[in-house]
Amino acid sequence: MSNDTNVDDPPEDATDAGPDEEQGQPRPQDTEPESERQGERSPLEKDGDQRDDVDDGDEFDDPVDEFEPDSSEDDIETVEDLGSEVEVDPGVEIDEDIAEDDLLGGLKIDSTEEIEVPDRLVDQVIGQDEARDIIIKAAKQRRHVMMIGSPGTGKSMLAKAMSQLLPQEDLQDVLVYHNPDDGNEPKVRTVPAGKGEQIIDAHKEEARKRNQMRSILMWIIVAIILAYAILVVGNILLGILAAGIVWLIFRYTNRGSDAMVPNMIVNNGDKRTAPFEDATGAHAGALLGDVRHDPFQSGGMETPSHDRVEPGSIHQANKGVLFVDEINTLDIRTQQKLMTAIQEGEFAITGQSERSSGAMVQTEPVPCDFIMIAAGNLDAMENMHPALRNRIKGYGYEVYMEDTIEDTPEMRRKYARFIAQEVERDGRLPHFTDDAVEELILEAKRRSGRKNHLTLHFRTLGGLVRVAGDIARSEDREFTTREDVLQAKGRSRSIEQQLADDYIERRKDYELEVAEGGVEGRVNGLAVMGEDSGIMLPVMAEIAPAQGGGQVIATGKLKEMAEESVQNVSAIIKKFSDVDLSEKDIHIQFVQAGQQGVDGDSASITVATAVISALEDIPVDQTVAMTGSLSVRGDVLPVGGVTHKIEAAAKAGCTKVIIPKANEQDVMIEDEYEEMIEIIPCSNISEVLDVALMGEPKKDSLVDRLKSITGSAFDGSQGTVGSGSNPSPQ
Repeated sequence: MSNDTNVDDPPEDATDAGPDEEQGQPRPQDTEPESERQGERSPLEKDGDQRDDVDDGDEFDDPVDEFEPDSSEDDIETVEDLGSEVEVDPGVEIDEDIAEDDLLGGLKIDSTEEIEVPDRLVDQVIGQDEARDIIIKAAKQRRHVMMIGSPGTGKSMLAKAMSQLLPQEDLQDVLVYHNPDDGNEPKVRTVPAGKGEQIIDAHKEEARKRNQMRSILMWIIVAIILAYAILVVGNILLGILAAGIVWLIFRYTNRGSDAMVPNMIVNNGDKRTAPFEDATGAHAGALLGDVRHDPFQSGGMETPSHDRVEPGSIHQANKGVLFVDEINTLDIRTQQKLMTAIQEGEFAITGQSERSSGAMVQTEPVPCDFIMIAAGNLDAMENMHPALRNRIKGYGYEVYMEDTIEDTPEMRRKYARFIAQEVERDGRLPHFTDDAVEELILEAKRRSGRKNHLTLHFRTLGGLVRVAGDIARSEDREFTTREDVLQAKGRSRSIEQQLADDYIERRKDYELEVAEGGVEGRVNGLAVMGEDSGIMLPVMAEIAPAQGGGQVIATGKLKEMAEESVQNVSAIIKKFSDVDLSEKDIHIQFVQAGQQGVDGDSASITVATAVISALEDIPVDQTVAMTGSLSVRGDVLPVGGVTHKIEAAAKAGCTKVIIPKANEQDVMIEDEYEEMIEIIPCSNISEVLDVALMGEPKKDSLVDRLKSITGSAFDGSQGTVGSGSNPSPQ
């Protein structure tokens, strides 16, 4: 890369120094001798580097040398002005006496209109304290960051916040010049931000003057030719032909002067904060830069190669932040080139398509000294180039974005501020009343799936805020009320929730769901669709004579984990049953599991109950639904999504639901379902059978036999399952 123009540049630019000279800190790759780095330079350029003011032959004053950055404009606060503690509720009264039990954390407000919203994005981040502190440190030290976590937890917001923390004074404009020695290797020059436009204007003015002089000269020659043809030769047609040839010559030679105008590929003149480039899903050309194809490559009609250069996100993010979400979606070759750009701090632009004429063009290295923020879900690390991840980790931080956070009065106050932030950011929503805020905080508790926790999935929660605000605005209300929030919860159901409700209604129409009486070998299981909806999934079992050795046959498009849970259940059945299973085939059917099949082991107790019921000829109470994993010893282990499963059972008409005792603290169902269904926590399979089976004599005999067989095991395990440390829900 060269910081000086070629010999054909207007002399007024010759005084401009490169960015490294102005900062006083040369780049590592620019440490070679001056003569080798810049190559041969004209006496005009050498003389221009020693002067502060240059006048060309047209008395044109260079406006570039008069450019002074305006330091009086908005000052950008640096990271030193920040701390880990943020004043949450400035100017709002807090009642600490009731804060612990109050849904608003003691806030004394009538609406969110009274809550002040911080100006800086970094101060608006809620719940991700560790990630926030890392972003502040990374901005100060210019470190790369990789953030891994679920969608909607604040990754892109933190990336934008970093761009506000970086200093603005060293931003640069990047210009690409025609190379008279090799047109396929354009020269690159960097200047302070705002100076590029003045250089472009100077070159355009110089080109305009040249063109004006050439036009005058051309018309003089044309007039002379026509006059000579008419007055001397006496052949007007010959004169017109000669004049046309002269016009064509001037036109095509004139294109050479246009090529002298540089192409500004990065313009930071109007920016008041460091650049932020979101390159999520960008193809190679958009990320790394490209050179446009030129269909007219000869005959004087071609476009100069430097005019066809397009910057990539890595170049536009120079001195700023490059954010790439779902980093694993980039192909391996692109990740390798991105790694090179991170390491070198500069990257040449070339055509990305081998079939394009742009593939023949390669510029000098273009600066791309950016801070990389990579983001993604947990699976992003699997397809990420190991060397790229190592580069980020070696020169920066890795941080996991939490899904939930402990429910404290301070966090509830921050959630109230989050609602105020969403209203202010949208600009069209009415503010929320205190009872509407309380309902949203209750929804945040419910969506967390854990007792005494709040969800950090703010994108979906923000969607609920906007739907509720839209409802209030459509009715011309001054504030959004609790009733609007309740109505919005129904309208903003996910596709999975809508499908689940539709399935339940359709199965009722065709009597596929039984919610009364007793049936042998049939149990109402429960499953989760998506992330926030439940559905009732019946499981049926049948015992048949074996044609060879006895085996367990399960259908319903079971995936690996579900198949393993069936094998675990078969071990329990062999231990608990008096029936010789070597001569029996056990058929297990997940009724209408659908094309997606069944995954996870949360139906373990359902399968075990169905098989034992079929083996012992004891009916199962169809008013009972159940969910839970099962160990090979018969312990009922915790599972995920219990709240949504319970609500699905209530919608289907069940009056009782069995859940793992360890999940009892995670239940946060809507008020409307509390009176509809009874929740029964269980610790082992004998407790499950005691609740689910009907027919007192046979049921009691079976349960007593199971307790006598495994009583010591259950007694020893009950102290751990459901208390202290539990296995992670599946």
